[in-house]
Amino acid sequence: MKVLSVFLSLLLAVPAYPCTRILWDGKNQDVIVGRNMDWSEDTGSNMWLFPRGMERDGMASKNSAKWTSKYGSVILSMYDVGTADGVNEKGLTANLLYLSESHFGTRDEKVPGMSVSMWAQYFLDNFATVSEAVSSMEKSPIQVLMASVPTAHGVRQGTVHLALSDKTGDSVVMEYIDGKAKFYHGKEYRFMTNSPPFDQQLKSMKQYQGFGGSKKLPGTTEAADRFVRAAYYTQHLPDPKDYREAVAGVLSVLRNVSQPFGTPDPARPYISTTRWRTVADLTRGLYFYESTLSPYLVWVELPKLDFKKGTAVKKINLVKNYELIGDVTGKFKTTPVFQFLKPDDQGLLKAQN
Repeated sequence: MKVLSVFLSLLLAVPAYPCTRILWDGKNQDVIVGRNMDWSEDTGSNMWLFPRGMERDGMASKNSAKWTSKYGSVILSMYDVGTADGVNEKGLTANLLYLSESHFGTRDEKVPGMSVSMWAQYFLDNFATVSEAVSSMEKSPIQVLMASVPTAHGVRQGTVHLALSDKTGDSVVMEYIDGKAKFYHGKEYRFMTNSPPFDQQLKSMKQYQGFGGSKKLPGTTEAADRFVRAAYYTQHLPDPKDYREAVAGVLSVLRNVSQPFGTPDPARPYISTTRWRTVADLTRGLYFYESTLSPYLVWVELPKLDFKKGTAVKKINLVKNYELIGDVTGKFKTTPVFQFLKPDDQGLLKAQN
């Protein structure tokens, strides 16, 4: 028991990893969603093409969720063990961000279970709209199961929350706090960072100018401050003349709330640098990717991709591939699919609870 306690204390001592997600939906522009991925090390991310008709298993030891993908998708992996971000052929996008307060609860084997590594992929596989996804979770819930991934700084639990958006501008933020699901569904829920939980972020934002309060715009890299700045700058973007200006506007906000490269200090032993960012134009089916180690923006055009059932899984290698530039739609190569990370041992979960 002492060894387990030491292990868990080390696990929890690993610092939080911030990210930011925004949605921009104006009257005369496309619906565009952008996110930063901030992490203490390279995430080993690659871009994958998943066709329709893929057989999935949530990998729970008992009563595992099973489904066949209804829609094809393009995703960015995390260490090639899970889906961190992506968009499907119907214009539904999923953004997985870190949230240290996440707690998926003890296992209820009466409910189909699914590893958190597949959480985002489940929605991309099965739904065309946010409303469809929310309705399904309310009527036929699936339990998300914790999974932990080894990193250079030790084992890291997948304590995350999830945002979904669609081409109508609809949005939902999904969190599990103290084992209970909380859904924030509506077009007004366009911004997300990390801690504290979403309801507290919304409450805190009301203190600032432009949102009902008197405080000046905050400037630190803390998640709550980035939440306010992301909302403020997105709401003050000028009307774009075309989709290029719209995408550029979202990128400008993401860069404003990015995390710079830094060196460790006693209070923050690991700086969570922005590693990459994505922008999904849900109206046109364009998916942009930018690495902070490359000067080039790349993108794929989903309408030009073949998602037919029976076609091969394909990948664009992004790891240290800094020469990619522009339209890379034709650069996918047939590659065996990666293995999603299995849920943690149930005994460890119970010990943590």
